[in-house]
Amino acid sequence: MFIVTARIPKKRLLSGAAVLCCCGLTAVALALALGGKAVSASAEVKRIKSNDDRLAYLSGLGWQVSEQPIATEELLIPEEFDDSYQGYLKLQADQGFDLTQYRGKRVKRYTYQLTNYPSQAEPVQIALLVYKNRVVGGQIQSSSGSFLHGLAMPDGSAASPQPSPAPSLPAATNTI
Repeated sequence: MFIVTARIPKKRLLSGAAVLCCCGLTAVALALALGGKAVSASAEVKRIKSNDDRLAYLSGLGWQVSEQPIATEELLIPEEFDDSYQGYLKLQADQGFDLTQYRGKRVKRYTYQLTNYPSQAEPVQIALLVYKNRVVGGQIQSSSGSFLHGLAMPDGSAASPQPSPAPSLPAATNTI
């Protein structure tokens, strides 16, 4: 049996405790400051295991959606992206999502009917791309395909938000 002892001067012990307190106070202050804000659409979100998790994520972004997805699809992200993907990749990159990390991987797309999209006559849908319980992409789109934009809520100050036209997406249904 070995016994190891150490002698720590009080001055060093007090300075170490002060540093730990400062770090703890900083963490608490950050948590309180960020606590009231909505979930960021740009961050990869982990622990999305169930429909309730997806609904909570969308609710955190300010969206109200149908209780169940209107479509659930498994999609293959291609190994190589041709020019037809550039608009879609840019849309995802602008939100902080990098689909190029998932080349050749299968993702699930969960599409929900949006019920609180501002100033829109036609039905609007929101889709989340999920890979291994984490959100890796998503978009909001009109049912007719007249527009497509990121997951963020449009600016409420405009009388009628004008989403950008849909970037051209590849025609294949089993790939993104």
